[in-house]
Amino acid sequence: MVDGTNQIAGRLCSHVAKLLITGNRVSIVNSENIMLSGDRKAIIEEYRKYLEISSITNPKFGPFHPRRPDTMISKMVRGMLPKNKPSGKTALKRLRAYLGVPNELKSKKTTQFEDAKIKKPAPYYTSLGDLGRMVGWHE
Repeated sequence: MVDGTNQIAGRLCSHVAKLLITGNRVSIVNSENIMLSGDRKAIIEEYRKYLEISSITNPKFGPFHPRRPDTMISKMVRGMLPKNKPSGKTALKRLRAYLGVPNELKSKKTTQFEDAKIKKPAPYYTSLGDLGRMVGWHE
């Protein structure tokens, strides 16, 4: 079980993807507290442009873009797994991401990755929860 509090998203996802490929089950908790580094306004503007991408013929057919932090982090990890291979598909099935800590996982020990921890003060980062709220996620 991985605690996402004050962890940088890309580094956390790369560690989680490696664990999934080796056959481990991974649960990511506190996914709303995972951080993105960079300029806050630029991150929000870039994600809003990403959300505008849709089908020309009928937008109801997708693509569908996540606004919830737990689905955002799942999609980031999915991008780091092998595509079109059974190993990548089965690895993704072993991943679970949660908002907060669910009751059934409160007794388990959490881990954090040292190289994924934030190094600068918090204002240099944007959390996935803040990004989700800015683009339309309602808790």
